[in-house]
Amino acid sequence: MPNANDAAQTPQPPRAGRAAHHRVEPVAEELGHRFRAAGFALALVGGSVRDTLLGRLGNDLDFTTDARPEQVLKILRPWADSVWEVGIAFGTVGGMKKAQDTEGRVRSFQIEVTTYRSEAYDRTSRKPEVSYGDTIEEDLVRRDFTVNSMAVGLPGNDFIDPYGGLDDLAARLLRTPGSPESSFSDDPLRMLRAARFAAQLDFEVAPEVVAAMTAMAERIDIVSAERVRDELNKLVVSDHPRKGLRLLVETGLADRVLPELSALRLERDEHFRHKDVYEHTLTVLEQAIDLETEGPDLVLRLAALLHDIGKPKTRRFEPDGRVSFHHHEMVGAKLTKTRMLQLKYPNELVKDVSRLVELHLRFHGYGSGEWTDSAVRRYVRDAGPLLERLHKLTRSDCTTRNKRKAAALSRTYDGLEQRIAELQEQEELDAIRPDLDGNQIMTVLGIAPGPAVGKAYQHLLELRLENGPLGEEAATAALREWWAAQSAT
Repeated sequence: MPNANDAAQTPQPPRAGRAAHHRVEPVAEELGHRFRAAGFALALVGGSVRDTLLGRLGNDLDFTTDARPEQVLKILRPWADSVWEVGIAFGTVGGMKKAQDTEGRVRSFQIEVTTYRSEAYDRTSRKPEVSYGDTIEEDLVRRDFTVNSMAVGLPGNDFIDPYGGLDDLAARLLRTPGSPESSFSDDPLRMLRAARFAAQLDFEVAPEVVAAMTAMAERIDIVSAERVRDELNKLVVSDHPRKGLRLLVETGLADRVLPELSALRLERDEHFRHKDVYEHTLTVLEQAIDLETEGPDLVLRLAALLHDIGKPKTRRFEPDGRVSFHHHEMVGAKLTKTRMLQLKYPNELVKDVSRLVELHLRFHGYGSGEWTDSAVRRYVRDAGPLLERLHKLTRSDCTTRNKRKAAALSRTYDGLEQRIAELQEQEELDAIRPDLDGNQIMTVLGIAPGPAVGKAYQHLLELRLENGPLGEEAATAALREWWAAQSAT
């Protein structure tokens, strides 16, 4: 996926009415010949065709065929480097093939071949019912959007576009091949995919599609949490997440899959004494993206999106007219954990994002540099491996239009980062440990493993954070003094 900062360089869609020029990878042509020799049709389809026309085709190639899965396996197995059957119940066979690309470079292509099919949800099932079709037109009409309903017949590169996908691609427009109501009834996840593609491609969504999303938002409840999570992830790490998130909120879909985001649209008090938390959040997300250095960072982006979700529950109107959100970072961390677990996020990701939400206000206690070295050490200790992300989140959280205030905050954080760097150089702050390890503690105190060793270790760690490195001799003396006090009580 292109870096979010390279949006200005995103390839433009083909002009409307222009013949479709496409350059299909040789590996696709080769596979087309194999299917034809076996008596079957094969076509490059969906996002692979869309991305080819946009000039951004990657290593993933999607095909459709009239061959049934068992027949696809017979064709792929002697040819591909590896084959897998994970999706065979839904008509899909996958494989990997190393081959030369159009530039003559050897690349690994991931291939998925799916039998012509149609699928639909009933009113209660979380899994679609799949039935096979006989023509490519039947297959294309069941796809989500017209820009994903184009195909290239192989071999021969015959362009197949029965639903006007090329014109919509040129217009940067998302429409459904049939009625949006029918499409979203077949698979409600497509409503989230509309928001995701708007964010990924920077396309507009047709008014009738937006209307159907709004009217049918509750249908998303039938979709599994895992599928919803995966679409949200793709949206959040896209080039234009603000666009997709706005669509989710405006259609009411966010109320059902991420209600904490919708709740940020707090009414402003009549004196306009607090920011629009919803708009602030979207700006923080964009500013966090601007600070990414190695491509999209899901942890950072989720933390930016969720960092203020504790504000609605903690908002108070003070007697002097101010609006306060005391401890919203702690409440927000709990809400973040709850929501992410409901969406079936991995525990480690939940832990990291929740921790960043919890810590995002810590810097504001720094003032103009009043923290002691001990406080700086604790800041680093509490952030742990998330420190660099915390730096980015904290800087992104400044959305004031007051340039003088913004510059002052930036300089202050520069100063904190400089102090952290200096302490790290002096003390190896990245791995803060007591001056004595567990074995040394047991030797000095003459005790066996047990709870007392842990208490002693924690005491030495507190001394280390408070005073910096003590050295083995001073740490031993401090440990004996502490142990004597413990024994006396």
